[in-house]
Amino acid sequence: MGQEINRTAFSQQDFERYRRHLEEETRLLGEMIRAGRCSSRGPVTGFELEAWLVDRAMRPAPVNAAFLKKLNDPLASPELAKFNVEFNTRPVLLQHDALAQLHGDLDRLWQHASGAADSLGVTLLMIGILPTLEEDVLNLGNMSDSNRYRALNEQIFLARNKPVSLDILGHQHLKHSHGDVMLEAAATSFQIHWQVPQEDAAAVFNAAVVASAPVVAACENSPYLFGADLWGETRIPLFEQAVAAGGYSGATYGPLRRVSFGSGYIRESVSECFEENLAHFPVLLPIVFDAAPDRFAHLKLHNGTIWRWNRPLIGFDEDGTPHIRIEHRVIPAGPGIVDMIANAAFFYGLTQTLAREHTAVDIPFAQAKDNFYQAARYGLNASVVWDSGEKQRLKALILHRLLPQAREGLEQLALNSRDADFSLDIIRQRVESGVTGSEWQRRFIEKHGADFAAMTRCYLHHQRSGRPVHEWGLH
Repeated sequence: MGQEINRTAFSQQDFERYRRHLEEETRLLGEMIRAGRCSSRGPVTGFELEAWLVDRAMRPAPVNAAFLKKLNDPLASPELAKFNVEFNTRPVLLQHDALAQLHGDLDRLWQHASGAADSLGVTLLMIGILPTLEEDVLNLGNMSDSNRYRALNEQIFLARNKPVSLDILGHQHLKHSHGDVMLEAAATSFQIHWQVPQEDAAAVFNAAVVASAPVVAACENSPYLFGADLWGETRIPLFEQAVAAGGYSGATYGPLRRVSFGSGYIRESVSECFEENLAHFPVLLPIVFDAAPDRFAHLKLHNGTIWRWNRPLIGFDEDGTPHIRIEHRVIPAGPGIVDMIANAAFFYGLTQTLAREHTAVDIPFAQAKDNFYQAARYGLNASVVWDSGEKQRLKALILHRLLPQAREGLEQLALNSRDADFSLDIIRQRVESGVTGSEWQRRFIEKHGADFAAMTRCYLHHQRSGRPVHEWGLH
């Protein structure tokens, strides 16, 4: 969940004090990892699901404060906009019946939350970008009441010194200028947190980077923004451009940006990412905490303002030992819970196998990055370069090689074979049919015309049915 802060105005002294703490904690983390003093527990996993609140016209309903009060659940929190909320699942060991347990936990949470929304006359919806979203609702009046969000908006625009300019070329071309960070609220995701033993963290992180291309293609669910048909997963360029602030020396458009695929593989340990954070990204929120250096309070807050699509996180086991998690931010919200658990299973299994095989060594980082953006733009129709060095269609690669590898990975994780087969079969049928969430939305509009409210109602109806998206009809 987003870490709240207690104020929004800062002095130069605040930034200097904060940086001293950040330097100390970054150095300490590197020492602890090199000495093997972080947790070897794992694998453990959990999810963050961002969702929309919509009214009867399928338009954003800015009522998250009333909704959260009604729900009264510590696993739910506000997101940037008053019409978005975030749900968290409790961590579970990634073994045996974990997939079924995660599905059950998420379903129970969603059903309970949906009841709270219904009692307020609004509806919960999980989708990457709300098709009915219009530009005028993305205003500061619809920003959630949070010091963190207000301060981020102010500091990002102090760093930029000019409005956000969206320029996304896909099936159509969208150009748009916006004067605050509220564009970020247009994108909602299903984020996987995967705690891994510190000795495996570098290999799993690098494997997650490589896996991001096939995962985003198989999971795409965000084709439309402001009525324009853009990428298969338009969340990717939207979020990158909505928070387009870079590193030091005014490098807003330099190679190191706050939202990015990253700058390279990890060579030895994830401490390299935190050292890069310190060296290249100015502090945005200089809140000084009364906490011991080994609680990493300043390092964690700073890391929370740098959004790699695969982001290392520092947390703590129950005994206080620091642990390492990989946050996979690629997957959009929706189309439904059964689809999202299948997406997670594909990610876990493929990443596990790639980590064991050290496949990242065989695919240059620049190629993994190009694969990712090709997959986000063109989906299953993308062509990518894998470890053979030859270009191949991503759809065929997933079906004939990556799905079997994902099955091997789930077996290595000792996950229930029936649950693994069930989830990966959903991915297989989705890829074979080509009916991702994005493709379903495009086919609906092709058949019925640009009635985004009707499409959203139909989408909601199917979402509530519990069937995977490749089985959805267009009525």
